Amino acid sequence: MVAVRAYSKEVRVAPKKMRDLMSQVRGKRVDEAMAILRFIPTPNARMVAKTVRSAAANAENNYNLNPRQLKITQATVSEGQRMRRMSPRARGRGDIIRRRFCNIEIIVEEEFR
Repeated sequence: MVAVRAYSKEVRVAPKKMRDLMSQVRGKRVDEAMAILRFIPTPNARMVAKTVRSAAANAENNYNLNPRQLKITQATVSEGQRMRRMSPRARGRGDIIRRRFCNIEIIVEEEFR
């Protein structure tokens, strides 16, 4: 069995928020995961759906796999870099605001029934 990967790097969503979405699609078939992501109201679901679509397209074009038989075997979110900003506070001080980014990795394999 061939494991086909797709990455989305430096997605501007905190990894903690993205892990909740990933737990809903992990272990599902690709068409089932796309149906779940379509009805999740957060805009973050679009980035996950885009990565799942990319993994299915990679499997179809590069390895001639049937996209209807693909299953998401691994869906991981790792922490990306942080963008640091300053926010002015009282008495000339400043606080650091950390905007977190995440990296999404989806691995699909062909499922034999």
